[in-house]
Order: sequence, then C-alpha cells, then structure tokens
Amino acid sequence: MAEAKANLRFVRVTPRKARVVIDMIRGQQVPMALAMLRHTPKHAARVIEKLLRSAVANAEQKELGDSDDMWVSQAVVNCGPIYKRFRARSMGRANSIQKRTSHITIAVAAPGTAQNS
Repeated sequence: MAEAKANLRFVRVTPRKARVVIDMIRGQQVPMALAMLRHTPKHAARVIEKLLRSAVANAEQKELGDSDDMWVSQAVVNCGPIYKRFRARSMGRANSIQKRTSHITIAVAAPGTAQNS
C-alpha cells in the first residue's frame, strides 16, 4: 500500500482530547480534513493540522501523487508518558496533578489505494 506517515511524539495534549479531533479526519480526503481542522476551535486541531501537512509533504517527497487526491488512511493517538506534579493545598496537604502527553501518527494514502472502513 502506497502511503506516507508522520509521527509526533511527546506532545502536550491529552490523548482523550486529541482523539476527539483525530476521529473527525480519519478516512477523509486531505483538503476536506485540512478545512475541518482549520475551523475546529481546539488546541489539538492546530497540532494535528501541522502533522497532517507534514504527512502530505512526506507523500509528495515520495512522489505518491497529487495532495488534493490523497486521503487520511490512518490516524492514531496513543498515550505518552505522564508528568506528575503536586499542587499545595490548605493545612499542609498536596494534590497530585497529571500532565498527560500523546503520541500521534497520521498516514496519508495515494488515490489509487482502497479505503479500509
């Protein structure tokens, strides 16, 4: 299968919030996915848009075809490491804070390949 991938690791977006955005673009044509990401008011959308543009650039480098005909064949968000911090509370106590990270992978495929549903 002719496809090009782009990976982004250790990004400071929670996987749960990034999956909401990534589910919107999975299986879409690249121009439609970019338009959706551009008009989505979420922080994860900016990160994923930049990653999708990187995957398209990788596909053009591999000479897989025109970027307007490509589609998002794979879009995955996995959990990264969790940074653990503490916040001071009253009476000498502390609450833990978990700063979650994500590993995001996007693959775009050439127009001649079959879509997986």
